[in-house]
Amino acid sequence: MTDYAPRTELATHRVENQPAALATRDLWASDTALRDAVAHAAPAWVGERLARLGQRLGQADIAEWADQANRYPPTLRAFDRYGQRLDEVAYHPAYHALMTLAIEGGWHAVAWEREHDGGHQAHVAGLYLLTQAEPGFCCPLTMTHAAMPVLRHLSADTSWQQRLRGCHYDPRALPAWHKSTNTFGMAMTEKQGGSDVRRNTTRAEPVEAPGSGAWYRLSGHKWFCSAPMSDAFLTLAQTDEGLSCFLAPRFTPDGERNAIELQRLKEKCGNHANASAEIEYRGAWAQLVGEPGRGVAAILEMVQQTRLDAATAPAGMMRQALSAAHAHVSGRAAFGARLVDQPLMQRVLADLALEAEASLWLAMRGARAMDRAATDAHEAALSRLLPALAKFWHNKRGPGFMAEAMECLGGIGYVEESPLARLYREAPVNSIWEGSGNVICLDVLRILARHPESIEALRQELTPARGVHPALDSALAELDTLLAAPAETQAAQARWLTQRMAQALQAALLLRQAPTAVAETFCATRLAAATPQYGVLPTAAPVAEILARLG
Repeated sequence: MTDYAPRTELATHRVENQPAALATRDLWASDTALRDAVAHAAPAWVGERLARLGQRLGQADIAEWADQANRYPPTLRAFDRYGQRLDEVAYHPAYHALMTLAIEGGWHAVAWEREHDGGHQAHVAGLYLLTQAEPGFCCPLTMTHAAMPVLRHLSADTSWQQRLRGCHYDPRALPAWHKSTNTFGMAMTEKQGGSDVRRNTTRAEPVEAPGSGAWYRLSGHKWFCSAPMSDAFLTLAQTDEGLSCFLAPRFTPDGERNAIELQRLKEKCGNHANASAEIEYRGAWAQLVGEPGRGVAAILEMVQQTRLDAATAPAGMMRQALSAAHAHVSGRAAFGARLVDQPLMQRVLADLALEAEASLWLAMRGARAMDRAATDAHEAALSRLLPALAKFWHNKRGPGFMAEAMECLGGIGYVEESPLARLYREAPVNSIWEGSGNVICLDVLRILARHPESIEALRQELTPARGVHPALDSALAELDTLLAAPAETQAAQARWLTQRMAQALQAALLLRQAPTAVAETFCATRLAAATPQYGVLPTAAPVAEILARLG
């Protein structure tokens, strides 16, 4: 047998001109805009709690968990080895690690722990940070948080509310009452109706006497059930009185698996870490929540919460994409200079930074309105309108934002090792969830017609900024004309009306609370010489001052 010498490796090149691997990064300490927004109106405890979260989320293992949770998506286990129905979803351990971190931190329940004392601001800011870890797993956190207003209609049984406030994540398939903490999902839409839930055909029949809190049996199909491993689901079904809201637990009152069959998991464009299922109710047990025939009214209380979260998630994704782009161009050179030192790249980054900061301020203003809604009529009126405005506009800006940030990295931004590809796939989902763009705009028109106090509250928010910047003054004059227009004109222009209200409020918030460099450049580029392109700033724009806020 002949012995051969080992092969000598000859390097063909040196790896150079590549950014250093991302080190541990404090998402709170490095985010000047977030710290400013929290300091502006939230109690001191909010910032203290967020500081701990931001430091933890910036550590390397979190990024690894996010990557694994997306590379190894959930799988359906419809049956056990003997052919008995399981209707369970198996997740990668990284998903459970992320859920544990969030639930043990109380971010699903903080709004209700410190209600009227900054709890909603803490929740929204916490979601903004958690989204930067991994957006998909935030879906069950949002739904669990948002279930509380609906659960309060079960006034005779407060145990569900108590378990929502728990802080121990238990992923096992057990009856909800065998756990200290419950998570909640939603199952609203059906094939024939989609957002038009009044066309739902799922039927509910009372087990004994009908009425609020009574048990019913559900029969029907739901096209989308988010987070199908939740302990219970809020759902809509028809009764003799009309469309009604129900709470369907995964286990019956006798402790058996409820007849909620998972037909398949959706293969989605993005949101891979989170499971979404088609389900069949085959006589499933469910409790009536609220009054029969008042299902839409009950569920709208949840939707107000989820819509604000759906407006916050794109702000968090923008921040993550911007941070990734900024880190890359800071460590890479082209055409004789670092990318971050080149004027065109600086303008792209600065323009992205303006959008991210404006979105954050509007989301936080919505959270402050919710914090104060119970005791302040002005804030209550704003809380009806702001979630819809922010959800519509932030999500319209999101996909283009992710594409531009990806382009800053070039080809390496388009591969799966970068978070940008994942963010780009994720970007459309929050625009579709809880009402797509047209549905949101129709809801804005409904608010205009039924709650004129909300429009008056918006005017009061905008008034202090009048006379500060000419571009905003022109936008407000145009907005006044639109708000005074006939209903037919408003219906045709509902998208433009919603966009203009959102942008005007963003501008007013920035002019009152953000640095002059940020506020005035935002007005000049969004309200005066607006363009769909990112990176088109006035020649004399204070780019360096804007970029200095990136951390």
